[in-house]
Amino acid sequence: MILKQINIMRALLQLCALLSVACAVDFYDLLGVSRSASQKEIKKAYRAKSLEFHPDKNKEEGAAEKFAEIAYAYEVLTDEDKRQIYDRHGEEGLKQHEQRSGHGGGGGGFDDIFSHFGFNFGGGGGRRGGEEQRTPDVEIPLRMSMKQLYLGDTIEVEFVRQTLCVNWQECMKDMPECQGPGVRVVRQQIAPGFVQQVQQRDERCVSRGKMWRPNCRACPEGKTSTEKIELTVEITRGMRPGERITFEEVADEKPGFKAGDLHFIIVGLGDTVFHRDGDQLYITMEIPLVHALTGFTKEITHLDSHKFSFTVDEVTECDHVMRLPGKGMPRRSGRGFGDLYITFEVDFPDELTDQQKAAIRNILGGEDLKNEL
Repeated sequence: MILKQINIMRALLQLCALLSVACAVDFYDLLGVSRSASQKEIKKAYRAKSLEFHPDKNKEEGAAEKFAEIAYAYEVLTDEDKRQIYDRHGEEGLKQHEQRSGHGGGGGGFDDIFSHFGFNFGGGGGRRGGEEQRTPDVEIPLRMSMKQLYLGDTIEVEFVRQTLCVNWQECMKDMPECQGPGVRVVRQQIAPGFVQQVQQRDERCVSRGKMWRPNCRACPEGKTSTEKIELTVEITRGMRPGERITFEEVADEKPGFKAGDLHFIIVGLGDTVFHRDGDQLYITMEIPLVHALTGFTKEITHLDSHKFSFTVDEVTECDHVMRLPGKGMPRRSGRGFGDLYITFEVDFPDELTDQQKAAIRNILGGEDLKNEL
């Protein structure tokens, strides 16, 4: 009965628009804009006129009809094709075009325009987003040592989530007022010929046209129950802090929703020897003065416990940086390794004996040098 009444009102409003065409109402004059008005100017004028003659605000006789005329004029002038036809062939040409197109006076436009103000004039439902709603994604930090990121690793993780009752579909009933999960739309007649939609929050609505039946025997614990699942997390060699490992659609389940994703986010733990920046590794090595002057060979134990050595034959200055190619982190591409950079700090002795000083002078400087101004 309500749907029939709405369809009748829709037809009447469309008839009003067509009658306005027959009566030679100029759409530009109706909105109060020039024939060269831009889309922005037309929208601004429509907004002002529609508020002026909105049935909720204007109770004068004829306001509702004026409101319908303004809406139809706006629909035509904001559609480039319709506007060109109107400008070239007038109202009669536009009417013929709409009849050939099967639009019957722009019914679709009425749905879109009136839905702005909470009105609905019949069955089509207007344009609505078809994208399925999702439960929130879950992010969990995964703390990994530098050794684990160097070698790669496999970790078994337990994840607790809410999962749908097995028989949840048996606990739903038809409810046309449900327009989606948690959304209920109630129609209210606010004036003769006008029906307004009022959106309400109702957690019993689980999807479009479906409502949850409370105290349903098929699901005695409710819509969802707690479930513990086992996940295997694969850590690829060379992964970096901040990277994500995603398990799709394993977050909480909920009737009417698609499950969100679970993301494990790599958090790198510091190392006592190595410092990382991307694929490069850095260490600081302290050497005694004698090694800095005469050269040395050092052995390093890497993150995977393998040992390698390197030799320096020349004098090493304090804070000198040496690069060892291919001794860094594994590259994510699987093509080789980054580099290792070693910064040397020279350890000077706290004091020297007179004999040691004399020996150094003899080797390096010969005679004592006098201070000169």
